[in-house]
Amino acid sequence: MSEIILSPGQCRAARALIGWTRADLSEKANVSQATLADFESGKPRNLYPRTLDDIQRTLEAAGVIFIASNGEGPGVRLRKEASIAP
Repeated sequence: MSEIILSPGQCRAARALIGWTRADLSEKANVSQATLADFESGKPRNLYPRTLDDIQRTLEAAGVIFIASNGEGPGVRLRKEASIAP
């Protein structure tokens, strides 16, 4: 896994890139939908570092690459041969 600290915007963008709903990510990362919704909306909530790791690892396994900064700030992109499964 990369050393990037996942942001709410990156999480939303990553889901959009692979066509996953919040429910899809919730199930695959074993994180409650309420926790994911709060995180993605930027609501103040103390998440366990393991929870963010689980979300990020799940998205990376689906083909998402997190970009720390490309001169314009953090972002996401897909691996060339991503195995995307809703």
